[in-house]
Amino acid sequence: MIDLITITDAHSPRAEAYRSLRTNLDFYSLENPLHTLLITSAEPEDDKTTVLANLGVISAQGGKQVILIDADLRRPRLHEVFGLDNSRGLASALTDETADLPIFDTEIPNLRVIPAGPTPENPADLLASDRMGDIIAQLKEQADVVLFDAPPLIAVTDGALLATRVDGVLLVARAGRTKREFVERAKDILAKVNANLVGSVLTNAALDTGVYNYYGE
Repeated sequence: MIDLITITDAHSPRAEAYRSLRTNLDFYSLENPLHTLLITSAEPEDDKTTVLANLGVISAQGGKQVILIDADLRRPRLHEVFGLDNSRGLASALTDETADLPIFDTEIPNLRVIPAGPTPENPADLLASDRMGDIIAQLKEQADVVLFDAPPLIAVTDGALLATRVDGVLLVARAGRTKREFVERAKDILAKVNANLVGSVLTNAALDTGVYNYYGE
C-alpha cells in the first residue's frame, strides 16, 4: 500500500524530505526548465510510484498546477493511490485518437491524475508514437508540472522510450534492496538514449533527516 506521507503525516521528516526534493528540483529548473519529469527505477518495487505521488502532492501544495500520468501501462498503480476508475486512461487515448484525454480531479487542490487505463498489447509502441508526443504537448499547456510514472528501465524499454520525450528523469532506488549494478545499468540505458538524468532519490534510508534524499547529477 502506497502511503501519501505528505498528507497523512505532513510534518514528519519524510514529508519534509519531499519538500527538500521539490526545492532542489525548483532550483534546477531555474537554468534547466523541468516542465515534464519522468520518474522511474532500475527494478520493480523500488518505490517509484510512492515518490511520484508524494512529489505531486507536495508540488500541488506549493501552488503549482500538477498533472500525474501513469505511463506504467503494464503494472499501473496510480489509480489505486487516488481511488480512481482505471477503465479509461492514457492507453485509451493512445489507442483511440478520437478519445478525450481522461484527466481526473483529486481531493487535493491543484492536483489531477491520468490513470493508465486498460493494459494494451503494445505499450512500448504506443509510448513511442506520434500520438504520445501530441498528448505531452497538450499536457504542458494545462499544468505547471507534468510527472510521468514509467516502468523500471531494466525490465522493459517503455521507460527509456518515454525518457527521450521529457525534460528530465529522476531515478529511484531503494536502500537495502536495489543492487548497485542495476542502478548503473539503468543510468547506462538513459545515457544511450541521451535522456537528461537530473538526479536520484534513495528511499528506505535510515537517516535522521528523513527517508528520501535528492542527489543532483
